[in-house]
Amino acid sequence: MAGHLKNFQTGILAGVPRAARYLTFAVANPRRLRPALAALAAAVDGESVVMGVGANLVDHLGASIDGLRPFPRLRGAKVQVPTTPAVLWCWLRGEDQGELLHRSRAIEAVAGDAFKVDSLAAGFRHREGRDLTGYVDGTENPKGAKASRTAIVTGKGAGLDGSSFVAVQRWQHDFEGFDAMSMRDQDNAIGRRRRDNVELAGAPVSAHVKRTAQESFEPEAFVVRRSMPWVDGQRAGLMFVAFGASFDAFEAQMRRMAGVDDGVVDALFRFTRPLTGAYYWCPPVKRGKLDVSSLLT
Repeated sequence: MAGHLKNFQTGILAGVPRAARYLTFAVANPRRLRPALAALAAAVDGESVVMGVGANLVDHLGASIDGLRPFPRLRGAKVQVPTTPAVLWCWLRGEDQGELLHRSRAIEAVAGDAFKVDSLAAGFRHREGRDLTGYVDGTENPKGAKASRTAIVTGKGAGLDGSSFVAVQRWQHDFEGFDAMSMRDQDNAIGRRRRDNVELAGAPVSAHVKRTAQESFEPEAFVVRRSMPWVDGQRAGLMFVAFGASFDAFEAQMRRMAGVDDGVVDALFRFTRPLTGAYYWCPPVKRGKLDVSSLLT
């Protein structure tokens, strides 16, 4: 799965699970952050639960992580791209939402009075891995060793090697607006045919696959996507999750999607919009536990 690498949270490179639960946390008791974070690091396995910490938590701890920064406010964006930071993010992965409910309760108990839940969302795998619009998600994901090189930090030293950076956005779809589009317009918005996932050679410049073609950037902007649909009552959409060895690739893609570079807005914005946007650093693993020594020394 990742060559010789052994010290990363394995859920990052594992396939998208059948069910997911996403938790974000805010600070409740600053004096209890260190022991609570140490307890969470011991309890989170990096496989059934992937954990990331935000820049605000790192600041609270008086630490620094090379490459970690707040989610950007995109100057010149032609559409709204919100930034909604949180201090802690947990992605629970499994086969059953009931199982994940109880696992999230256990995580909240370990977090104790230091952290409080700020947001919660349930995700799921739709069919063989499609967005709720019916299009396959993550077609251009790098595979094998290229995926590990894309998502996992190396060459930075102990406490950093094996870590990863993740961008998380909760997108809400306008299904009525999407359904009002012709099938041709829907396919052109994505840049692929929904029925067979074949890329359209003559897709418009605003098509999502053209806006985010990873090899078209300089340098190339590859990310490892682990996005999943979510539903909350009548609201639904995609929980976009993209891992990288830095935030640079995601940021380059987001700038182009939002029309910052050339004024052309990604056609996705015709029927969906991001409600949230946050960056997190996912610590490496050491002896079966998350290695948060860079934060607690």
